[in-house]
Amino acid sequence: MARPTSTARRELGGELRRLRGERRAVDVATALGWSESKLSRIETAHTGISEADLDRLLTLYGVAVEDRSRLRDLARRGRARAWWTPYRSSVPDPYDEYLALESEAVRISEWEAQVVPGLLQTHEYARAVIETGADIDDTDTISRRLALRMRRQDVLTRDPPPNLRLVIDEGVLLREVGGRDVQHRQLSRLYEASTRPGVELQILPFQAGAHAGLVESFLVLEFAPGTRNPVVHIEGLTGGLFRVKPEEIDVYGDAFDDLQERALSLEESRTAIAETRDRLAR
Repeated sequence: MARPTSTARRELGGELRRLRGERRAVDVATALGWSESKLSRIETAHTGISEADLDRLLTLYGVAVEDRSRLRDLARRGRARAWWTPYRSSVPDPYDEYLALESEAVRISEWEAQVVPGLLQTHEYARAVIETGADIDDTDTISRRLALRMRRQDVLTRDPPPNLRLVIDEGVLLREVGGRDVQHRQLSRLYEASTRPGVELQILPFQAGAHAGLVESFLVLEFAPGTRNPVVHIEGLTGGLFRVKPEEIDVYGDAFDDLQERALSLEESRTAIAETRDRLAR
């Protein structure tokens, strides 16, 4: 699977920093006739690098021509235009990072206590959620964020799709976001999604009592072996936060395991969704 633009750029930047080794950035930049900031931007993935510049840099580092193909491929992907580029102006900077990671993840494990997860929201439900955002101040931003959220759902139709594991609080089924009719259609969508291969959707009932996810909703992104370590993402009012330290990942992984153990089974969860949906139709 091809790396998304910003992910490939980060991977290339890390490789180039490793190849630089003990060389001072100023010495490398001077040897190439670059500014030190140009080299820094490439290594920190803030900008891409042309094939010609990459070859000059690798020659300076003594990398054999026959060993450059993977780095050239990463550079090519890093110069490509990410699919979410048109929407960047409407979301906080950390969200750009999240989109790259979500596009690459092979497993997404999400605990949500307030709303239906974005990857399974209907268009009208998503609009109702986005319109109430604390940082929204114009209709254009709402429209772009809505389009972005719908486009994100394409990740579920890629080949192969990620394994999606969801634990949703029972209150999410009862909260009439957008009104009764919108919630009814959203629950129909949720029920349909729960029957898809690769989707494990569980409902955490009120009877579960206190649990490890009381403080915040979160998701854990996992990636193909040998690519990158898992990342935790937490959504806030002013943007997302990332947790990347191994000890932090372990805490959230254990919390998700606890939630799954306390939640209804997959079949019981589908029944709970269907019963709530049908009550809304009366």
